[in-house]
Amino acid sequence: MPGYRIDRITEDIKRELVHILREVKDPRVNEMLTIVKVDVSSDLSYCKVYVSAVEGIDAAKESVKGLKAASGFIRGRLGSSLKLRKVPELKFVADDSIEKGFELFDKLRSIHIPESSENDEN
Repeated sequence: MPGYRIDRITEDIKRELVHILREVKDPRVNEMLTIVKVDVSSDLSYCKVYVSAVEGIDAAKESVKGLKAASGFIRGRLGSSLKLRKVPELKFVADDSIEKGFELFDKLRSIHIPESSENDEN
């Protein structure tokens, strides 16, 4: 039963972080940054946020530096918008899942399936 509460809080944190990241003014934070996954500890003390950038892992790592610098601002905004008694400590991690997704998409696009002769008859 307690897992449902953590899952709900995790989704709330992810949704609010998307809005808060638009307000971060640090030039290191990439505009095309995406939150891939959010993991919250069971006691709500820690929150690990996986971020990915369209430009690649290097841009994501640079954005993580800016997000770490702005973590106080982000945590404060998160606490005021979610009304949590205890706002988790945020840890940002660079992820390359968007880049790998594009590579997979390109591989799938390169596969050419020849049309069968049955379609030509109709």
